[in-house]
Amino acid sequence: MANFVSKWIQGLEKTRRFTFGRIVAALGSSEITSDSWDELEALLVQSDIGINTTSEIIQSLKKKVIEEGILKSDELLACLRNELLSRLQTPPLELLPLPYPHVLLMVGVNGSGKTTTAAKLAYRFQQEGKSVIMGAADTYRAAAIDQLEAWGKRLNVPVIAGQQGGDSGAVSYDTVRAALSRKVDIAIIDTAGRLHTRFNLMEELKKVHKVAGKALEGAPSAVWLVLDATTGQNALQQAKAFREAVNINGIILTKLDSSARGGMVFAIQQELGLPILFTGLGEGMEDLLLFDPVAFVDGIFSKN
Repeated sequence: MANFVSKWIQGLEKTRRFTFGRIVAALGSSEITSDSWDELEALLVQSDIGINTTSEIIQSLKKKVIEEGILKSDELLACLRNELLSRLQTPPLELLPLPYPHVLLMVGVNGSGKTTTAAKLAYRFQQEGKSVIMGAADTYRAAAIDQLEAWGKRLNVPVIAGQQGGDSGAVSYDTVRAALSRKVDIAIIDTAGRLHTRFNLMEELKKVHKVAGKALEGAPSAVWLVLDATTGQNALQQAKAFREAVNINGIILTKLDSSARGGMVFAIQQELGLPILFTGLGEGMEDLLLFDPVAFVDGIFSKN
């Protein structure tokens, strides 16, 4: 338990130091004034929570201050923690619904850490006693195929791959069929790093999604979007574009330990209404953690 807590505290050090730590310092034991509200609003916006979400938080807090007769800033800080926590979803108990085998489609832009995250998920599922197969459906880059195959060898996970420049839909189909014939529990299909501004690539992503359904009715079981936490609010525009192309079920937020923009977690929940399923808090295989709202909020406000 101590190791779990320390991972969140250490992983959120940049977000805490550059943004939320300043909020803690600002909301000391002084009385609440108009300047308190102005400073809090500015710091929340700077934390990448977003203007709309910040405005809603401030209005909610002002209402609580009046209703509960709060006078001190430190009491306001406690209210802020509760308000932020109330805005976060806990990941669902069933991350991968039927059909079986579970087919997981990984989507996201170049550089988000999608392929490495696919490997970390494979490792996690293995630790849970599940068998895994991976599909290298990023046929645009030979390096992407090589990277996934290297991970496959390291994890002893079979990888279905095609030729560079080949049909990514065919790889998707073959991966699902291989999972069926080999009685594998989970098939993870790694797609190309789609540039969300490129219409033709988004259309091909739809094709990959559709072909998986031809290989197994109801597939994919889930579509998870990988977002880079260091991109802040820009990640929201990516997410909206991907959501229009395919039905996204959840978000994986990578590189959170390298970012001071942890506030984007609240913006994602507010703007997209999608659960954050996992967060990357380090480079190790064990550093992809199931998102924990309480641990996250405690981590960004911790004084340790």
